[in-house]
Formats: sequence, structure tokens, C-alpha cells
Amino acid sequence: MPSFVINEKCDGCKAQDRTACQYICPNDLMILDKEKNKAYNRAVDMCWECYSCVKICPTQAIEVRGYADFVPLGASVQPMRSTDAIMWAVKFRNQKVKRFKFPIRTTPEGTIEPDAGFITGTRDLKDPHLRTEPESLGTTLYKIK
Repeated sequence: MPSFVINEKCDGCKAQDRTACQYICPNDLMILDKEKNKAYNRAVDMCWECYSCVKICPTQAIEVRGYADFVPLGASVQPMRSTDAIMWAVKFRNQKVKRFKFPIRTTPEGTIEPDAGFITGTRDLKDPHLRTEPESLGTTLYKIK
């Protein structure tokens, strides 16, 4: 299910030029309604359900409803972000809640070396290898016939 904004919780990131969800959305779907000062998903059918907007929202105003096989009959999943981790609160349909904490990236944005120091290999689009293979796998180059 695509992301949706709970209007009562959304403050439009205090009317800055871009909301946090606009900044993070990989598909450029989140928009700020300047009249209402609320964010919204402008094309729900294009949402990847990546949870990026849900995780970054400072007021926890964005949710993604899970599919029936994942969160059936009233269960829910809600991430809560802190400065060093994301706490996932999973509420089961029997109302039992479990929390899982995962660290988030602590390196400054733009400081990670894109290819991790590996040779980027061929530019041949028909090559079956990924960008840094075979060096990143520690294997030797072979030809597929």
C-alpha cells in the first residue's frame, strides 16, 4: 500500500522550502500543499513503499499500510527515528507490540566512496557482471558463452 499523510500530525516541516519527505522520496512523489501547509503523496500508484518518507518524518505523520500477508487484520508497523537508530514498532493483531532497533548511517552525506575502492570494470551493457565485479567478489574474471 502506498504512503499516506495523517493531516492532523503533519506540520509541513514548519513551512520550509522543502519538507523532509520531499527531500528523501526516491520517486519524487511527496509534495507540500503551501495553502494547507501539509505534505501529500501526489501519485500513490507510483509509490515504491520504500518507507523512506515514513522513517524521516519528524512528526511521524506518514504511514504505509501493510499488505494482508504482512500485517493482517489490524496489525501495524511504525518506524520511530532517533539520531542514531530506527526503532520499528510492530503491533500484532493480538495487540502485542515488539520493537526492533537498527542503527542508521552515521557518516556525513556525500563522504562515502561510490565504488568502495574497487575497479569499476567494463562499460559493456551486455556484460553479466555488476559494476565492481569480479574484484569486489574476490573472484577471477571469466567469460560466459
